Amino acid sequence: MNRHKKSEIYEKLKLSGDTYRMALNSALRILTGRDHSKYELIRKLKQRGFKLKDIEKAVLECIRLDYINDERTARVCIRQLIRKGYGLQRIGYELDKKGLVGERIQDIFSESVSDADELEGAERILKKNFRRFERETDLKKRRNKIYRFLYGRGFSQDTIRKLVNNS
Repeated sequence: MNRHKKSEIYEKLKLSGDTYRMALNSALRILTGRDHSKYELIRKLKQRGFKLKDIEKAVLECIRLDYINDERTARVCIRQLIRKGYGLQRIGYELDKKGLVGERIQDIFSESVSDADELEGAERILKKNFRRFERETDLKKRRNKIYRFLYGRGFSQDTIRKLVNNS
């Protein structure tokens, strides 16, 4: 459907006062791409200019239909970030950014990743990228580069120290 036709339909719905239906349709289009947290969906609907009462109704309907589930979204996000080779700090930051906060989300986070998992992930990402560090002949500079690399990926200082001292 071309832009002109879409804006025509949008204007007709707006004139008919069915802004809730428009907000719900927009929410459903947003959710077809990937899982979103409740916070992300609200933010995106606000950016599209919908009224707060319409946003709240649309979000409640999406929750009722189980299209939004913050716990499921948190699990998916954590798995993806672990697979990409990020540490606990970075995963926590990404969850906060998506509005995935609270006691239940923290429990899911604790269940999903342990310190041992973080160490294993850091070892894996370091092995994968070791060529870039082996070129450095000065041991102190090499360790500093490894430290900065792993710290930038969100690994804890303890985990990094364990790996740096072994390399």
